[in-house]
Amino acid sequence: MRQDTLDAPPLERAHRGDEANPQRAADVHAVPRAGMGLLRARAGFAAAWLAFFAIAWLMPVPAGLNAAGKATLAVVAWVAIVWVTEAIPVGVSGILLPMLLVLSHASPAFSQAASGFAAPVVFLCLAAFLFSAIMQASGLDRRIALALLDHLKVRTANGVIWAMFAVNFVMSLVVPAANARAAALLPVTNGIVSLFGQSPRERAAKKAIVIQSLVYGAMISGMCILTAHLPNMVVSGLLEKQLGIRISYFTWFKLQWPYLGMFVITQCWVQFYFRSRAIPIPGGRAAISTMRGALPRATRNDWAVLMLFAGVAAMWATEPLHHLPSEIVALIALALLCAPGVLRFGWTEVEQRTIWGTLFLLAGALSLSSAISASGLAQWAADHIYFVAHGHGWWLAIAIVMLGTHVIRIGMLSNVAAITMIAPIALALAPRFGLHPVAFTMLVSDTDSFAYILPTQITAGVIAYSSGAFTTADYAKVGVVSVLIAIVYGLCVIAPWYAFMGIPVWDATAAWPFAH
Repeated sequence: MRQDTLDAPPLERAHRGDEANPQRAADVHAVPRAGMGLLRARAGFAAAWLAFFAIAWLMPVPAGLNAAGKATLAVVAWVAIVWVTEAIPVGVSGILLPMLLVLSHASPAFSQAASGFAAPVVFLCLAAFLFSAIMQASGLDRRIALALLDHLKVRTANGVIWAMFAVNFVMSLVVPAANARAAALLPVTNGIVSLFGQSPRERAAKKAIVIQSLVYGAMISGMCILTAHLPNMVVSGLLEKQLGIRISYFTWFKLQWPYLGMFVITQCWVQFYFRSRAIPIPGGRAAISTMRGALPRATRNDWAVLMLFAGVAAMWATEPLHHLPSEIVALIALALLCAPGVLRFGWTEVEQRTIWGTLFLLAGALSLSSAISASGLAQWAADHIYFVAHGHGWWLAIAIVMLGTHVIRIGMLSNVAAITMIAPIALALAPRFGLHPVAFTMLVSDTDSFAYILPTQITAGVIAYSSGAFTTADYAKVGVVSVLIAIVYGLCVIAPWYAFMGIPVWDATAAWPFAH
């Protein structure tokens, strides 16, 4: 590796080396950085274990909490410090969580502590990660992105943003996690913004394109696809385990598709802030066509993979007809993809591009989320939050909780980590406010995903920042308003839509209308 690359800032190094391997860009947060970052990681590592042992064995049981709840609180403190300081890779933290739950006596047996690793949603997520890796290894992700940009006849910065949102949505059908989509689209986006010059208007266009395409577009496009956003699966798994309510792929889409409209509002705001609407692409469509023309021709194997992915999407969308769970459909498709002669590359290429660490994080997060609910810790935390938000109308109470979660989110990088802690508390809060448990939990958890104040709050933001197109000040100034847009949109659009679909957030007694 060249010395100038070694001396570059961490995010810049990630950008330079990851255009050929976008998955690596998705995991830039997995290894503690050198210098001050290493000192921070070491301090966080020591503080996490100190907090764990102090709460588990030295601190008396708080009033209103039982011994199991206090033990779970010790694990929550450990993992929160580890996640905030990036003391160890997030995947390793997920693997260690069952051990900590047993060691602290939060769970009586390892099988119970590790229950998240056997959850159906984990197998669905694993299959989706492998699908994503196959797309990257075959180059289908880049091919789809450039084909859409070319066919949509993009000519301006505004057109690029809308076209990239379409790309994000199409990729969300088969590429799980916003960070994976952002990483896959990073080289495409960098190629497009490199066409612009350095005039003030063109620099503004770059900022708008990168923030909207890699962060806002990646997050919003994944809200209505169950497998496209890891917090979706955390919430779905929690509701199934705690309430016995299973949300199918199709039901999730019916409930969540109005979130796509939020992109229209963020687009208007970002264009207004950066004054980027009518800025033309230097070179116009010819530049994009040139990038597309440089790709090798699609092979028969590539078309076979696309057909299988289309079949998976169709089976997921028609689950109410055939009643095959999403994870079973995904695993059947995986078996077909790995049949001899289907792929033109080997397992090694797939394995290298699979985000195993995020899978372990998800499984560990599901285990911890279940413990937070089962131990009574969620109810205890909900009692304290209730005193702040009670006495108001349902909309104001939800708004207070939403704003509170965004304060908590400022120090956390992972959406999965944040939802792991917030979703069980929201579920426990619902009966205290007299609100529908599913609608309330989903509203709070969904809004929490739009953490746009700092790039470090979500991995997609870190990936976008690696492009060098904007500063943290740019991101924060436009992001504060975008967070408020998300809160208002949830209250004024999504909550009424939930009511129309049969789960009004203000009616705790409403029966689940989607039972098969």
